Amino acid sequence: MFSPLLVAAAETDPEELDGLAGWVVDLMETIGPAGAGVAIAAENLFPPMPSEVILPLAGFTASRGDFTLAEALIWTTIGSVVGAVLLYWIGVAFGRRRMYWLWDHLPLTKTSDLERTEAWFARHGRKAVFFGRMIPIFRSLISVPAGVERMPFWQFLGLTAAGSAIWNTVFVLAGYYLGEHYDRVEPYAGTFQTIVIAVVLLAICLWIVMRLRALFRTRREAADN
Repeated sequence: MFSPLLVAAAETDPEELDGLAGWVVDLMETIGPAGAGVAIAAENLFPPMPSEVILPLAGFTASRGDFTLAEALIWTTIGSVVGAVLLYWIGVAFGRRRMYWLWDHLPLTKTSDLERTEAWFARHGRKAVFFGRMIPIFRSLISVPAGVERMPFWQFLGLTAAGSAIWNTVFVLAGYYLGEHYDRVEPYAGTFQTIVIAVVLLAICLWIVMRLRALFRTRREAADN
């Protein structure tokens, strides 16, 4: 027998429920709203898992009365914070010494680049952590440099909780009010994520081109001398 929640959700996108959404539904049916928190914690550790699917589905489940809207918001925010904290401590364990060693062994990189990045994070790290929680992909990644740079833990925790609460509330409420049409949220969020990825890839390509040009110029000048 299929559960009422699984049947209702499957009416919107049966194929999706064979994968991630089906797993999230199983979690929420097994352990209640805490299941949404577990799913979001996993999404933080494995960024390819889209919160844009999990959060609206949690809101949809709340709209059916399986648990309250407040429980959906609280547990998803707890899950976000737990996942982010784990990544923060991974960054702490990795440390600056290993980061510099790794950076020195990467092609086309210079120590001065990393030093400037660290200086930037020292000035803007709080804003980066807060707003980073509302940007796809960076939602997870921003926690690691915060740990590497040893941002004060309680500061990191507060900024992460605040940024996560805003992001989660938007998507949970969307699922709550859209009801069985919760899946309409994902295409818009997916477009936003695609734009973010495209911008990042473009920036990386431009950086590589500029670095190669500087490298060739240096070699040419050395050969002329």
